[in-house]
Amino acid sequence: MHGEYKVPGGKLVVVDLEVHDGALRGVRVAGDFFLEPDEALHAIDRALEGAPADADAQALAARVTAGLPADTVMFGFSPEAVGIAVRRALSRATDWTDHDWQLIHDGPQSPALHMALDEVLTDEVAAGRRPPTLRVWEWGGPAVIIGSFQSLRNEVDLTGAARHGVTVVRRVSGGGAMFVEAENTITYSLSVPASLVSGLSFADSYAYLDDWVLSALGDMGVKAWYQPLNDIASEEGKIAGAAQKRLASGGGAVLHHVTMAYDIDAGKMLDVLRIGKEKLSDKGTESARKRVDPLRRQTGLPRAEIIDRMLGSFRARYGLARGRVTEQEMARAEELALVKYGDEGWTARVP
Repeated sequence: MHGEYKVPGGKLVVVDLEVHDGALRGVRVAGDFFLEPDEALHAIDRALEGAPADADAQALAARVTAGLPADTVMFGFSPEAVGIAVRRALSRATDWTDHDWQLIHDGPQSPALHMALDEVLTDEVAAGRRPPTLRVWEWGGPAVIIGSFQSLRNEVDLTGAARHGVTVVRRVSGGGAMFVEAENTITYSLSVPASLVSGLSFADSYAYLDDWVLSALGDMGVKAWYQPLNDIASEEGKIAGAAQKRLASGGGAVLHHVTMAYDIDAGKMLDVLRIGKEKLSDKGTESARKRVDPLRRQTGLPRAEIIDRMLGSFRARYGLARGRVTEQEMARAEELALVKYGDEGWTARVP
């Protein structure tokens, strides 16, 4: 069995192993990490030898930690990363480069249709009828997208939304509310098979699925990192928020979508969203205006160029062919946009 885990912002950990009578055998750890002293690598292998095959990543990491020489220095990886790589080997996880990635980047669409396309395309990936897909959104108008479990009246000032012509929709994933405007927002979705995040905890999968965009931002001069659970941040402030939904249908799939602030009308946002003092204090800031630092200011680049550079970075790492939404997929999405995401009952399902 073979497993790989690229530490977000760090190095690659590779594990090869066998399982006999419910225990790990012939464990060999490798990678492009840094490790001192040399004998620490053999200590890691010995620590994992004979471990129960059903041990979770934390238990495996504990064995590695206990087996390391006292003067060990690990750089670019950790015992936890080794444990994750082992779990990915045992679960026969796939890697990014094992898949033929497809790009969908169409013209502006309504907020409800975007919600529906996310669900339909991820269902198709789960069923094996569509390859893993990266979809870049273009917005047909301003919107507030609330999380699946948020209270509508607690999160949105509906009078303010109506005054500014802002459509309110509820997405299928959890997380917080997002305020978007067509030219001020960069949004993308990843619809991926469950095998890509196999062996990862829910929290680890967030950072893993967006490691590529952190590299792309770095190439544009933005030093960004993942701020658990679901934010992308820089020294200047929050850049983006992510959300996920895991589907059990077919072979299983994960929907991971991210909204990034290219620019922002803070006054309008505060007129539409109800942002409480508790949320602001949790982020360590005094004002909602300081919570988000747009990419326009940090990069000095046009929105379209940022998107092009992001896609170029993804393509260079994993390959990316231009695709399209099929007629059948669009028909299903349009129906779902009408009967579910455009329905007041769904939007207000948590009043």
